[in-house]
Amino acid sequence: MRVACADSRTVVVDGVRVRYHVAGEGRDGVPVVLLHGGGLDEAALSWRETFPALADVRPVYALDWPGYGGSDRPDAPYSIPYYRDTLAGFLDAVGLDRVALVGVSMGGGAALGYTLDAPDRVDRLVLVDSYGLGGRIPGGPLGYLFTRLPFVTDLAWAALRRSRLLLWVALRGIVGSGDAVTPALLDDAVRAVRRGDAGRSFTAFQRSEVGPTGLRTNYVDRLPDLTVPTLVVHGEADPLVPVAWAVRAGTLIPDATTRVLPDCGHWPPRECPDRFLELVEEFLLAE
Repeated sequence: MRVACADSRTVVVDGVRVRYHVAGEGRDGVPVVLLHGGGLDEAALSWRETFPALADVRPVYALDWPGYGGSDRPDAPYSIPYYRDTLAGFLDAVGLDRVALVGVSMGGGAALGYTLDAPDRVDRLVLVDSYGLGGRIPGGPLGYLFTRLPFVTDLAWAALRRSRLLLWVALRGIVGSGDAVTPALLDDAVRAVRRGDAGRSFTAFQRSEVGPTGLRTNYVDRLPDLTVPTLVVHGEADPLVPVAWAVRAGTLIPDATTRVLPDCGHWPPRECPDRFLELVEEFLLAE
């Protein structure tokens, strides 16, 4: 899957081939790096609506995480620490010394972890329905057990590949309104999920990150140490990450702005792209 008006390139990070999309390289301003989430996601899927508009004003990069999209699928410990290190290696490999990071869900967790470790390299941070803002397991103990049941997740992904209707139902389960699952979004999701290995990297991520008593990546205690200007964007109807976590993060981060989007679920860049883009552009371009 490609992003309109962008060049698709590859770079090797720690021996892993990582595909990324780039546009606006000649423009002034701090480059923006867009980080997609887990599941069936990839750069072009989450950022299709956001990328072209941002590239009109800034250099913009969007990578496919290892295990997703056009990147390699290494035998790796898929986890937030792994993706945080991948991000560090990617920025070095493409020569980006200081960037603005925009991460959704899993990508938000990686962006947050990287920023806490290397604040001097991050100009601004945007967390979108971000992972890493709490420790409770969605679904409680049953959620943990589900990630460990053999063959169950493989069967679920196989069913999604075979049925457009089931995929619509799955998407409907993470967005705030059925109207958000547009034909264009569903078409994009069909293309992504029909990769033969779709879901395997996310299953490995869940098994790395979901422990028996809680999520293994939880940055709440470190949020008061975050010195970078941060925009926290969250869908009010997000069924996966509680909106209360985003509100709490906004009170703990010293220089934070929190925006809760009504009638929006876990995927603002695709559910309400106009509202989302307005918030992000205003924040990134602020003096």
